[in-house]
Amino acid sequence: MRFSKKSLKYLALAATAASALTIMAGCSNGSSNSADSGKKVQIEFWYGLGSGAGKQMQEMITDFNKSQNQVVVKGVQQADYPTTWQKVQAGLAAHTAPAVFLAQSNTIQAFGGPKGVLRDLTPMVNETSFNKSDFLPVFTKDDQINGDTYAVPAYGTTQIEYYNEKVLKKAGVDPKTAYSTWQNLAAASKQMKEKAGVPNGHMIMWGPDNLTDMALSNGGQFLKDGGKKVDINSKAWIQAWEFARQQLFETKNMSTISGGQGWTYWYKTIDTVMHNQAGSYTGSSGDRANLDFSFINALPQPGFNNNPAKPQAQALNMAIPKSVTDAQAKAAFKWIEYFTNKERQATWSEKIGYVPVRKSVSDDAAYKKFVTANPYANVAFEQAQNASPEFIDPTGGKILAALQKAADEVEIQNIPAKKALDEAAKVAQQALDQALASK
Repeated sequence: MRFSKKSLKYLALAATAASALTIMAGCSNGSSNSADSGKKVQIEFWYGLGSGAGKQMQEMITDFNKSQNQVVVKGVQQADYPTTWQKVQAGLAAHTAPAVFLAQSNTIQAFGGPKGVLRDLTPMVNETSFNKSDFLPVFTKDDQINGDTYAVPAYGTTQIEYYNEKVLKKAGVDPKTAYSTWQNLAAASKQMKEKAGVPNGHMIMWGPDNLTDMALSNGGQFLKDGGKKVDINSKAWIQAWEFARQQLFETKNMSTISGGQGWTYWYKTIDTVMHNQAGSYTGSSGDRANLDFSFINALPQPGFNNNPAKPQAQALNMAIPKSVTDAQAKAAFKWIEYFTNKERQATWSEKIGYVPVRKSVSDDAAYKKFVTANPYANVAFEQAQNASPEFIDPTGGKILAALQKAADEVEIQNIPAKKALDEAAKVAQQALDQALASK
């Protein structure tokens, strides 16, 4: 997963905002509709991608516009995913929302459905030509509410390990051994600092995602008792998060970079490894466009305590607001069909590194040739096969927000994991109880 620092703040407001935005659902948006005049339908597509991915997305939009004479898509790049959704909400209120936008799965679950603000795409995805059965189920399940579809997965992502071969070689570290368990990686991080002379060993990406992946690989779970009890302060969670705190503040063999706007902290972390200031970092499969694979390589995430690795995998989705006209919705879906086509998925994955959402990409000759020649390019796809499904927060984001706060306490304030997670579980349980009582 790849959430920016602001993600969970907006998710926590989902329940309130959903009610307010529903009122706006019937309003027209700012994309022009010139279908009646026989001219091209012009629409906007909003997306919160970083530098390399944003550039590639714009190239694909340009190619789409050249490929047909019915639709013109104008791409509008935002700071990150949650900022995109924040601006979409503002646009719905001001009748200037885009015809299609990139959204996280929790957003789809919070704002889809008959009472939400997203358009039901079921009739469109059920068209035989769309071939919905070709999509990987792990990426489509969170787009559905009561059997209806409110978004289409654009690409998948999961966080993997990127390492600097020059640093590891100088330190005498074998990557396959080092990245087999988090405990081995701690020892390797110490070796990197001492023998390669780098300021940092392994870089933990700021936020709850890396810590959560560790906890899940340690046997942790978000909820228990049939979804009625929060379990984020179990022994499995505390042990994993405390391990990270100790690495950051006691042994100081691992580091994290925090702060800044949008993806600033993310790219600073990448630069630390790229500039030989650290041995490795845990980052998104979509980071590939920002890395130099002449000396950077990749491996799946380690397990914790010799357990199998269970990092989360998620989809980023294309959604259409209810407020758009039928002509705009049709134009938006034409763009969705183009982007999720097998060939475009193969290109997107090859250029950026995100996991393809269609099974048939594995049969694409160019894609097979590329991953055979570049094994690092297939690491994320392999990891996604056994990854934990993305957690869909039943409180509209309050459980995830509690984890975000706890992660800051552990990673920045050096607060013991038990204290941080006990408080997070208390807040999260109150939110869960309220959510269950309101059903």
